Amino acid sequence: MMSVSVELRSVAGTEAAMGWAGAHAVVVDRPQGKAGGMGLGFNGAQLLALAIGGCLCNDLRYIAHGRGVVLGKIAVSVSVTLEGDPILATSATADITCETLDGSDPQVVIDAAKDICMAKNSLQRGFPVAITSS
Repeated sequence: MMSVSVELRSVAGTEAAMGWAGAHAVVVDRPQGKAGGMGLGFNGAQLLALAIGGCLCNDLRYIAHGRGVVLGKIAVSVSVTLEGDPILATSATADITCETLDGSDPQVVIDAAKDICMAKNSLQRGFPVAITSS
């Protein structure tokens, strides 16, 4: 079994949080004027969309490398639909465009990346989330 962990801490002088994993960091905040937000970073829905899109981008590269295909440009656009109170993500749509440098059909790589995408597969199947306090 493999595990990934991140840490988040409040940012002094703001109501935002800084999140990090290893040497990589991201700022998490609400939009300007929303519950003390200053618009300094991504909100949760944006991070969810980025997780889906980022996972797909990486998986496109994993698949292409494994098949000896060199990819050129990759573009992934993700939209997450939010509904209800409390607000829930009820669906997400990702649109992928990529090119192969040898002119072969990129759809084979796209289809394989869709099949192995950890973020997509995890969200579709659902998984328990435990929240504790200390």
